[in-house]
Amino acid sequence: MTRPAIGMEYTVLDCPDPAALAGFYGAVLGWELGRSDDDWVVLQGPGALRLAFQLAPDFVPVDWPAQGVRMHLDLRIDDMDASTRWVLGLGAELVEGPAEHPDFTVFRDPAGHYFCLCLND
Repeated sequence: MTRPAIGMEYTVLDCPDPAALAGFYGAVLGWELGRSDDDWVVLQGPGALRLAFQLAPDFVPVDWPAQGVRMHLDLRIDDMDASTRWVLGLGAELVEGPAEHPDFTVFRDPAGHYFCLCLND
């Protein structure tokens, strides 16, 4: 059987306030608002990259490491110190710093999703 054409449309984060979380990631990534409804917001990145935020009023973030991490974003950076200051200034919470892992740092976004700042190779 030949594989049918299947591609990636969005990465979607559930959250209690899609506009607010889209604003956070838009500022972090420098991406523009692509679409905005009360329950669905999309950021447009370079090319076909898009990140969406879906209303989930009962969203409860996972407790890592006790519950594991179901999904997280790895964001590529050139400067750990500047990038750390930037995301913290936008409302991220530091979870695990580079002392434990020199090439990446773990954060929580304002809704509680985990993401990592990862130094370019």
